[in-house]
Amino acid sequence: MYYTYVLYCVDTKRNRRKFYMGSTDNYVKRVIEHKNKLVKTTKSYDQIELVYLEMCLNKTDARKRELQLKTGFGRGYIERRLANYLKSARV
Repeated sequence: MYYTYVLYCVDTKRNRRKFYMGSTDNYVKRVIEHKNKLVKTTKSYDQIELVYLEMCLNKTDARKRELQLKTGFGRGYIERRLANYLKSARV
């Protein structure tokens, strides 16, 4: 199995928030790497939370879905899908 995941990253010092999309064959290990600041893209964020996960049967499909979620349409989809979560997280 392969996974496409979305992390919600918050930097409280600079008041920054962003979604990080990725794909992997071991999402638990990958999220731990993000939280332990071992990933260059997310290491400046002090709060990282897994907020969305999809399973795929092969690596190519997981990667394609990751790239789709990184588009404007994909980010809009994630924001609509997580609307209630984002209301509570941004308070």
